[in-house]
Amino acid sequence: MLILTRRLGEAITIGKDVKLTVLSIKGNQVRIGVDAPKEVSIQRSELIEKKDSDEYSDKAEVQKSADK
Repeated sequence: MLILTRRLGEAITIGKDVKLTVLSIKGNQVRIGVDAPKEVSIQRSELIEKKDSDEYSDKAEVQKSADK
């Protein structure tokens, strides 16, 4: 994992098309602006993890039903 330090107003560029900018810092929260093309999917990690967990649970339930 690459770890970078940025200050308020500073940015990080990923590839040619994605730019992350530190917009504000309040306590332990950081607001980040993301500038990317529309075709780039941007999601919070916890939502992806929850979705993956829910899908795994659904598959387990289907398997239990099929085993009966």
